[in-house]
Amino acid sequence: MPCWSSSPSLSYIGVKLVTYFPQNSTIDLPGVHANYVLFSSNTGQPVASMDGTVLTLIRTACVSGLASKILARDDSEVLVMIGAGALAPRLIKAHLAANPSLQKVIIWNRTIKKATDLAENLRGSNEYNGVSFKSNESLEEIIELGDIVSCATNADAPLVKGGKLKAGAHLDLVGSFTHTMRECDDEAIRRGRVYVDNEAALVEAGELVGAFERGVIGKEDVGGNLVELIKGEKFGRRNGEEITVFKSVGSAIVDILAAQLVYETFVQDNC
Repeated sequence: MPCWSSSPSLSYIGVKLVTYFPQNSTIDLPGVHANYVLFSSNTGQPVASMDGTVLTLIRTACVSGLASKILARDDSEVLVMIGAGALAPRLIKAHLAANPSLQKVIIWNRTIKKATDLAENLRGSNEYNGVSFKSNESLEEIIELGDIVSCATNADAPLVKGGKLKAGAHLDLVGSFTHTMRECDDEAIRRGRVYVDNEAALVEAGELVGAFERGVIGKEDVGGNLVELIKGEKFGRRNGEEITVFKSVGSAIVDILAAQLVYETFVQDNC
């Protein structure tokens, strides 16, 4: 995933090398591994090499957190986390930081022990005072409790049934990045007002590509992308009863911005 800029404020070339091994979850390893290399776009010199896996986890979670800050209800109290892999604790942290009204986190995973272990680890942290963490093995039961429902899985069959989403919920979809992957059903897309991190989601995300093909919604029905929301060019939530859906697939632009921040912060702190 290459990206480059000659702007004085972003004078870098960046390349991320990524592998995807979904079966790694059976051996307690992340499915995605990556390395990121940053070069000067003025001289071509390499300036930094960093753990692209951690970089991807952090930037993905931050994008979701920012989206929920804009799209979720201000009085959201319950976060439902679907998936307990490497991204889950980062997403939980991001949503809690972006939505200080959250008081409870409920975690579900196909392997319930992973959800239980994550909840226990988060309960033992001093970082989240006043927030309760629980695991639950009934997915249908907890979806309807969520003010924010965040999904980070490799699912190829819908986990979130749109009919179970409560009025006013915000659905955060992170896991899918191919046409065959799908974390929610058509009803969730039909009921919700959909937003994306960038235009690539419209042609990559299985939930959206399938919904377009089946006539559930059209591309013109998508409410906007994250940059448009930040700039105020598009409006987010219109009322407290509306369901919002945010689908992210990631981009090389966000990667290079995150790498720039890591590199320049390191230089500032150590030079």
